[in-house]
Amino acid sequence: MQRIPMTAYGKAKLVEELNLLKTVERPRIVKEIEEARAHGDLKENAEYHAAKDKQGHIEGRIRFLEDQLSRCEVIDTSRLGTEKVVFGVTVKLFDIDSDKELQYRIVGDIETDATKGHISINSPIARALIGKQVGDVAIVQAPGGQRELEVVEITVI
Repeated sequence: MQRIPMTAYGKAKLVEELNLLKTVERPRIVKEIEEARAHGDLKENAEYHAAKDKQGHIEGRIRFLEDQLSRCEVIDTSRLGTEKVVFGVTVKLFDIDSDKELQYRIVGDIETDATKGHISINSPIARALIGKQVGDVAIVQAPGGQRELEVVEITVI
């Protein structure tokens, strides 16, 4: 069984979603199925089939989350130093090619959220940054070509 690295925040979000699915969404969909069933013939009952499809998606997501949580290994980011880029830190970068400042937090695969600047530990950028220190330049092989990113600051949140 492969362990899945995760931040405490990421685990809390998964637990929250799992609880929502089990306590709110699952009972709601059961009611929808009961109501659709009351409308009669199930063969031509679009509401019933749509509700059963939703139920399948919810149950699949519950199984997926339970699996991820059973295999997660929470990395205590509060104990991390800021000397090197490691899992869980937030890195401020300067993109030498585009003359822009970027900021990423390196998290587990399931926690990835580009809108928040959370990138996977397995992403090309994170892999290039791991082990770097402030002032180091990481060369990233990106789909658009090679990028040079200078590490400006490393913080732990």
